[in-house]
Amino acid sequence: MTDSPSADLAKLRERIDELDREFVRVVAARLAVCEEVAEYKRGTGTAVIQPNRVRDVVTSRRQLAIDAGVDPDFAEQLFRVLLAETHRIEVAGHRPDAAPDKLAAPDGIRSGLDTVATRIDHLVVAVDDLDAAVASFTGTFGFHHTPLAGGDVAGITALNAGGVTMVLVGKEASPAVARYLARHGGGIQHVAIEVLNAGYARACLADADASLLTNVVVDEAGHEQFFAARDATTGVQLGFIARTGHRVGVAAANVLTMFDELTDH
Repeated sequence: MTDSPSADLAKLRERIDELDREFVRVVAARLAVCEEVAEYKRGTGTAVIQPNRVRDVVTSRRQLAIDAGVDPDFAEQLFRVLLAETHRIEVAGHRPDAAPDKLAAPDGIRSGLDTVATRIDHLVVAVDDLDAAVASFTGTFGFHHTPLAGGDVAGITALNAGGVTMVLVGKEASPAVARYLARHGGGIQHVAIEVLNAGYARACLADADASLLTNVVVDEAGHEQFFAARDATTGVQLGFIARTGHRVGVAAANVLTMFDELTDH
């Protein structure tokens, strides 16, 4: 048994590598045009942020993704990252050369989790008054309701703004949630990190003697997920999810399972 790829796999990887090189070239070209836009805006006193343009980019690129057979939520994430970098360039007023402290391989080594972690997938927040919390996030901060995978459940509301997902959970969701609130009070219950492969991530954390509450479980949508225990030094609870199935919202059943697991911890 060898780790060396077959000739056919090696050729496919070469094609991917070339496409990635072209992708980076296209991104660099796009950002160069953005610098020209920034110069124009500075010269004409045009506002940096153009909300209508942002909405148009997000909506039209989602349609391009649909037409190309690419998941539009995934495409939107890519373009929101690009839009954020564009805004940074325009506000900074210049695009400096590559920073000397940014390396292709930081420290030369990546841990198992550092290899497969991609982003914060969502935050689960326990609240004493769900209605008031929802009103605040929607009315004040501009979040909107987003469907829960598997259907809505009383006491749980998922909210989204751009690429940020918050799941608010009230005591009426389950007795376990009520006990959690009584013990810990309201606040972030856990941070869910998206990983490429949940089994690999869990094995790496287990090897590092991390305190883990669950094995990897697979929900109806095909998502793989597991949870670590609350970190005693920071009070932070981490969950890990690999979206290996359909790219759908957070499942209420998964959220409630987490509270059940915490009952005795």
